[in-house]
Amino acid sequence: MVATPARFGAGGQWAERAARPLRLTAGPGARPTPDEIDAMRAALLQRDEPGAALARALLTDRTVTQAQVRAALADPGAPAPKPMDEFLDTVRVRPSWVDDALLDRGAEVCRTFGVDATLVLTYGSLLGGYRTAAALEPLVRTGRLTGDETARRIAETTGWWRAVTAPGGLRPGAEGHRLTLHVRVMHAMVNHRLEADPSWDHAGRGVPINQYDQASTLGVFSTSFLLHLRLLGVRVSRADGAAVMHLWSYVGALMGVADRWLPHTERSGRRLLYQLLAHDPPPDANSTALARALIDSGVPERRERALSIATWLLGPAALRDLGLPPRPPWHALSRVAANLPATHVSGRLPGGRRRLLARAERQLRHYQAADPRDLA
Repeated sequence: MVATPARFGAGGQWAERAARPLRLTAGPGARPTPDEIDAMRAALLQRDEPGAALARALLTDRTVTQAQVRAALADPGAPAPKPMDEFLDTVRVRPSWVDDALLDRGAEVCRTFGVDATLVLTYGSLLGGYRTAAALEPLVRTGRLTGDETARRIAETTGWWRAVTAPGGLRPGAEGHRLTLHVRVMHAMVNHRLEADPSWDHAGRGVPINQYDQASTLGVFSTSFLLHLRLLGVRVSRADGAAVMHLWSYVGALMGVADRWLPHTERSGRRLLYQLLAHDPPPDANSTALARALIDSGVPERRERALSIATWLLGPAALRDLGLPPRPPWHALSRVAANLPATHVSGRLPGGRRRLLARAERQLRHYQAADPRDLA
């Protein structure tokens, strides 16, 4: 029997405190069963096997080239080398639960969030993900840490998010579909290199890019994303929330996340994210370095706005964990004041969705020419 990586449960009381808000939102029965704990332990040792096979073909066997990967992702129906074709076979037949109407609704809902989506992605999802050291070492090993790399990572993440949520973005061959599979291939290549690196701490960390951490990352883009939007005063109805979760569950499937770890509903997503965070290790030097790089990456006058938003979304304790100074939520409350009448009143009247989409497009045009680091 393979030993559980030492990082599992290393957070102790810190992790339970950090995860407590999620436990409260998940409702009764949030704590994991013994079988669920065993599954989490095992997930730290499980990789994306189809992605791993393609990475071997790219990096070890040299039977596939990067150019062939790019061509195949741009046109999934075109002839491709056998390893690439076998990889694409895993996504050519969609899971039976995928519903195109729900995908379209989930994408449209996401587009109505405008600048608030960018704020939540940056200072909720990305920054919040740094609070635990669980999945940061691969990021640090690739050099995506400070300086211009921070801005590039923000731009890449928001660009991918917009492609995924564009109309028809997850249809085969569409930009969102292509970029999602591209990210999956890149993850597989990073994992392949790190697994072969003698300096990788397998006993402490498990597989570099594993199912546990992929499930957690998917959770911050879906479950906590919706929770944070509501904290900014955005109305997300139960039906809209269900559509968003459906969208991101399909994104997870395309990324190679096993169905066992997909957050099909908000309730199950909150429960799962709570269980994962409650067994995560505490922050480390990587956490604070990445957090400071993110907060300091914009122009100086934007830093206070970013800290205000982050304090409101993540809480003062999270910012202290990350070595950042908490701030009064003045900027966050200004977003709440703007969103309450727009989404809870105007958005519920006839034509409300159309008005919210137009509002989001105006915000996007206003910010599109700006440096993505300055969106706070």
